[in-house]
Amino acid sequence: MTKIAIVGLGYVGLPLSIRFCQSDVKVLGLDVNETQVNKLNSGQSYIKHISSDDIAPLVDQGLFEASTDFSRIEEVEAIIICVPTPLNKYREPDLSFVLATGRSIAPHLGKGTPNKLVVLESTTYPGTTEDELRPILEEGSGLIAGKDFHLAFSPEREDPGRTDHSVKTIPKVMGGYTKACLDKCVELYSKALDAVHPVPSCRVAEATKLTENIFRSVNIALVNELKIVYDKMGIDVWEVINAAATKPFGYMPFYPGPGLGGHCIPIDPFYLTWKAREVDQHTRFIELAGEINTAMPDYVISKVSDALNAEKKSINGSRILMLGLAYKPNVDDDRESPSYVLIEKLEAKGAKVEYNDPHVPEIKPTREHIHLAGRKSVDITEGSYDCILISTHHNEYKEYNFSKFQIPIIDTRNCLNIRNKKYIKA
Repeated sequence: MTKIAIVGLGYVGLPLSIRFCQSDVKVLGLDVNETQVNKLNSGQSYIKHISSDDIAPLVDQGLFEASTDFSRIEEVEAIIICVPTPLNKYREPDLSFVLATGRSIAPHLGKGTPNKLVVLESTTYPGTTEDELRPILEEGSGLIAGKDFHLAFSPEREDPGRTDHSVKTIPKVMGGYTKACLDKCVELYSKALDAVHPVPSCRVAEATKLTENIFRSVNIALVNELKIVYDKMGIDVWEVINAAATKPFGYMPFYPGPGLGGHCIPIDPFYLTWKAREVDQHTRFIELAGEINTAMPDYVISKVSDALNAEKKSINGSRILMLGLAYKPNVDDDRESPSYVLIEKLEAKGAKVEYNDPHVPEIKPTREHIHLAGRKSVDITEGSYDCILISTHHNEYKEYNFSKFQIPIIDTRNCLNIRNKKYIKA
């Protein structure tokens, strides 16, 4: 039976682990978080939309085991890297997690099963697999990529909470360092996925993932800009989008919001803009989209200010209840959530902000917003607030009866079905 290691057991690595195990491939999950490793070995999930019922049987059958011991790489035939690739404070690519993983696995590449396959799934700029990861693996192992071990890139396409597509059904793009590397990668993923799509190189595969997310970023920026323009004209942008979406060709709907969230869309475009400078190219279109999307929290706060002014109040001294901390509906994924930016900007103006999110009961420590850690979700009906700000369109809010509230409700997602008389779209 094939045995592989998956490094990084988060929103990408854990679903991928489950899928391989369900295809009778043994998985050794590696992670530096000992608490999460212990939970998984007891059959418990720590990600809300992933059920413990999907993990426990795999542990019991011996198909899945989690560990913090990277020396166990020698037990496996392939290593798949699913670690974060964030931006640093200068909005530049931070490959520290990828490179640290490379250093951890390199000493064990030549042990156990020969000609191991290493696949990077973390989103990054073209050239990372060959120019950044490969030298670390070669230097740390004394082996040569394409000769002594196989190397490939296959971008993750995970969308947390989505039910109409899954890891199994989403076609898997992959490129290899050599033709033999690609063949090995195709062979592995074909064991667990319905369709694979080989491309000529790691660089093409890396660029594919960036292109997918840049496409979304640019189109979201477009509707965000249209929202502001149409609002000034007294036109509801959501009605416009819904009408335009009736056209069966040449158009697909994108929807505005309070800013970008998640690990991909707010980050990935900047990986390309940074890399493009090396070849003396300037990605003006992409950077403009980034500026528009980054400015959306300020637009939302201006709508909050207007709503409070109409009540003869100011942001300074007001109590505000924010609904939704996750970056997308019905999941507990709060990575890069614009809700954090909104909280910080409102509190910088003197507001007291509390939040409600049925999927995020407590704010966990994050690199960017460590001072917010420990805050807990409050009940919607408790406390006296000056306004409500809806940042995430969870199902729990869509049918909630907000008609009884006598305060302004600012909705950045156009998600409420039962509204009050002071309802405002933002």
